[in-house]
Amino acid sequence: MRKGHMTVLGAGLSGALLSTLLAQKGYQVQLFEKRSDPRKSGLEEGRSINLALSHRGWSALEQAGLREKVHDQAIAMQGRMMHSKTGQLSFQPYGTEEQAIYSVSRSGLNQLLIEEAEKAGAELLFQYRCEEIYLDRGEALIHSLENKTNVLTQPDLLIGADGAYSTLRTAMQKTPRYNYSQSYIEHGYKELSIPAKNGEFAIEPNALHIWPRGGYMLIALPNADKSFTCTLFLAYEGKESFAKLNSPADVTRFFETQFPDALAVMPELTEDFFQNPTSDLVTIKCFPWSRYGKNVLIGDAAHAIVPFYGQGMNAGFEDCRIFMDLLAECNHDYAQMVQQFQSLRKPDADAVATLALQNFIEMRDLVADREFLERKKIEAELHRRFPDRWVPLYTMVTFTNIRYSEALRIGQQQDQIMRKVMKHYDYASELTDQDYERIVSLMTND
Repeated sequence: MRKGHMTVLGAGLSGALLSTLLAQKGYQVQLFEKRSDPRKSGLEEGRSINLALSHRGWSALEQAGLREKVHDQAIAMQGRMMHSKTGQLSFQPYGTEEQAIYSVSRSGLNQLLIEEAEKAGAELLFQYRCEEIYLDRGEALIHSLENKTNVLTQPDLLIGADGAYSTLRTAMQKTPRYNYSQSYIEHGYKELSIPAKNGEFAIEPNALHIWPRGGYMLIALPNADKSFTCTLFLAYEGKESFAKLNSPADVTRFFETQFPDALAVMPELTEDFFQNPTSDLVTIKCFPWSRYGKNVLIGDAAHAIVPFYGQGMNAGFEDCRIFMDLLAECNHDYAQMVQQFQSLRKPDADAVATLALQNFIEMRDLVADREFLERKKIEAELHRRFPDRWVPLYTMVTFTNIRYSEALRIGQQQDQIMRKVMKHYDYASELTDQDYERIVSLMTND
């Protein structure tokens, strides 16, 4: 049987991975991208948060046979390294010793995936802008920015992997009874850097560094060149905000007060601060993800989320894996496949959006809180004693393929139990064997 013709809009991470997977399975794939080829031009710096690759992302890369290639350019982060205002460090492991998330370069990973898509047989067309979508026919009119000609693509399935401001989704939004929302948090982000020091990492490389300061925070992830990509999350307006940082002296004073140990290893702070843009943090929800069964949204085009659980890329890659599994099950019935895909993934997309917003509060406010840390110790001990009956929420989200919606449901149940526990105990050391038995017995499988 002839494999179908697929048109993918957007050669970002999800679009490039899905194109690779489709081409590997013998589908005819055209991948259109408005930007120039990043293998030749590189990607614009200062606009992307470093990426944390975890289990869901690895599962999809494994499906494409790319685990080893990506692993070669990834740096393991075994936990959070917390930085107090006085420069005191405290390390919080993510899980067991073998569990880690991995820092990867967005541009490096994107270039690798584009290369693999081309090797697998996908046709790559850069500097092509989508001008018009014909939803009922699953077609798109695409304009070449180089030679000023138009291409009408007529695939069996039109796939929108074109990001949070998707052209395909914009066309869907003009149809009757289309559900769409976009919400911004009051914070923006700015990318900064810690360069290598004497050819080595200036701070511990195998950790995700966090400077939690209540209403805002700084984070840093390691890079292969021994530098760190830092991201400042700060409100746009208010007493401590981007609006108050108008000069190099303002920025230096702010870091001297709030992040003195970071300032000590950031010699290019003020240059980075004023050179790099301040970017928004948006959550996008929509439904349906397909119209007429001839097109479908994946990744950020369907469910853009804030980056605080490190799941944006991982959720997009999981879309790709599940997309391919359903494609095989539905045997070229694309209308049935996209219906199943959106029905399955929509609850999980909503759940991970909720989890990401919740984790922002945890990262900026709670990770330095004593009661929070004691609670985490109790949960870790519950997981050690009863690995199948108590799995912490972070572990479910980051180190398993349990559905996001199921992880959220179980996590809410665990939260109710732990709130009761923390009313009776101040420290994990106060609990007995019987206490742990009693706590885990409260978990149900409803």
